[in-house]
Amino acid sequence: MSYTLIVEQLLNGVQFGVMLFLMSAGLTLVFGIMNLINLAHGSLYMAGAYIAASLISATGSFLLSVLIAVAVTSALGMVMEIAILRPFYARTHLDQVLVTFGLILVLNEITRLIWGPVPVPMPLPAYLAGSVELFEGVRYPIFRLAILLVGAVVAVGLYLVVAHTRVGMWVRAGAANRPMASALGVDVQFVFLMVFAVGAALAGLAGIMAGPIFAVQVGMGEPILILAFVVTVIGGIGSIRGAFLAALLIGIVDTFGRVLLPPALGSMAIFILMAVILAWRPNGLFPLQS
Repeated sequence: MSYTLIVEQLLNGVQFGVMLFLMSAGLTLVFGIMNLINLAHGSLYMAGAYIAASLISATGSFLLSVLIAVAVTSALGMVMEIAILRPFYARTHLDQVLVTFGLILVLNEITRLIWGPVPVPMPLPAYLAGSVELFEGVRYPIFRLAILLVGAVVAVGLYLVVAHTRVGMWVRAGAANRPMASALGVDVQFVFLMVFAVGAALAGLAGIMAGPIFAVQVGMGEPILILAFVVTVIGGIGSIRGAFLAALLIGIVDTFGRVLLPPALGSMAIFILMAVILAWRPNGLFPLQS
C-alpha cells in the first residue's frame, strides 16, 4: 500500500468517524441521560438529509438550507418527544424499542409518500465541490475537510456545555436523580426536551453531511444507526468524549478493514473491536460516572 493511499484512507476514516460522532452524540445523550432507547434516531438523520436536499433545490443556497434543515429536524424531534416518547421514559426498554421501531416504519413510509422511492440528489456548491492539496501528491475533497471541522467544533462545544456549564449541571442532575432535581427547582421535563431537541438536530446535521457522499434515500438511517449504537456502547453510554474517541476509532478501523481485509472480515472488524473493548472495559472507554 502506497503512502498516498494510507494518508487518504486515514483521512477518510477520520472523516467517517466524525460523521458517526455527529450521529451518535445525540444518541448517547438521549440514551445516557434520559435512559431512552430511540431507534427512530436514524429517521431524524434521514429527515435532515431529505429536508436539506429539497431546500437546496428550491433556494440554491447550501448554507441557508443546512441551517433551516437542522432547525426543522430539531423541531420534529421535539414533536416526537412530546407527542409519542415522553410517556415511555418510565416504561421498560422493550417498550421503548417497540414504539421507536414502529416509528421507523411509519416515518419511512411517510418519506416515501412525500419524496418517492428514488434517491434525491444533494449537489454541493462550487466552494465545497473541489479539492485541495494537503501534502505532495495527496489531494482531498474540501467538503470532507468541512465535515472534519464541523465535527470538531460540535465535539468541543458539547463537551464544554455538558461538563462545564450550569445547563450541563441541570442535565446531569436530572439524569442522576430526577425527583431531587425537581425539588431543587430544575424543570427536568424541559431539560429533557432540550436534550432531545439537540440530539435530533445533531442527527439531522449528520444526515446532511452524509447526503452529498452517500445516497439520500428511504431507510438511509438504519445502517448508520447500528454503527452509532456501537459507538455509544464503546465510548461509554452518556459520555461525549467517549463517543468522539470511539467514533474516530470505529471510522478508522472500518475504513482500513474494508481496504486491507477480505469483505467478510472487513465488515466484521468493528464488531470484533467492540467485543475486545467491552471484554476489557465492560462499561465502555469513558463511562458517564468517570
